[in-house]
Amino acid sequence: MDLNSDLGEGFGTWPLGDDEALLDIVTSANVACGFHAGDPTVLRRVTEQAAERGVVIGAQVGYRDLAGFGRRFIDMDPHELANDVIYQIAALDGFARIAGTRVGYVKPHGALYNAVVHHAEQAAAVVDAIRRYDPALPVLGLPDSELLRQAEDNGLGTVREAFADRAYTPEGRLVSRREPGAVVHEPDEVVKRSVGMATEGTVTAIDSSVVTVQPRSLCVHGDTAGAVEIARRVREALLDAGVEIQSFV
Repeated sequence: MDLNSDLGEGFGTWPLGDDEALLDIVTSANVACGFHAGDPTVLRRVTEQAAERGVVIGAQVGYRDLAGFGRRFIDMDPHELANDVIYQIAALDGFARIAGTRVGYVKPHGALYNAVVHHAEQAAAVVDAIRRYDPALPVLGLPDSELLRQAEDNGLGTVREAFADRAYTPEGRLVSRREPGAVVHEPDEVVKRSVGMATEGTVTAIDSSVVTVQPRSLCVHGDTAGAVEIARRVREALLDAGVEIQSFV
């Protein structure tokens, strides 16, 4: 099982999360590319730290929405969206390369992540951008999403992802952050859900139904209270359950 986390989301003098501590826990780092968060200095620092630890770097691409942290849907022209995605991948890949590595995969962020679950036009734009930049880059996304379906149809590698601390709908989608209970805060519950998803391939939805997720990668968020300790506990619990922790790249 791969463990991934969203990193590089500070901006200027405003830090967010403990990137360095999380890089000692995860196997893949979804690094912000400057559109929803991050700046050149942050991106360079995180890519260098990831390279030093052998953590795979992923481009976390999103809408151009610093004020909203990329969590607001933008009805973009598909051509412009594709160009924005190419721009973000290339920017992060530049810093990764001077750190002695390169971008290893792509994962949409926030509102874009949720949009491409069902928005065929925007999913096509993201897929087109990745295919044009480097068709060898796999795409990390929600199981049964429009993004992963189109990626597969276009010959891109796909990786099914689940979230350690996010609530699920009966349809296997993420509960909107605008809704109560969208984020699971109780550490014991986060750990229990993580082990269940990794060993049984299922998670309990908000209506108590069981949803099949079968993830290859598990996301542990880095911007919530106690994130580092929770991520550490998740990793330890997975190892105790006999789950091998390694990147999918």
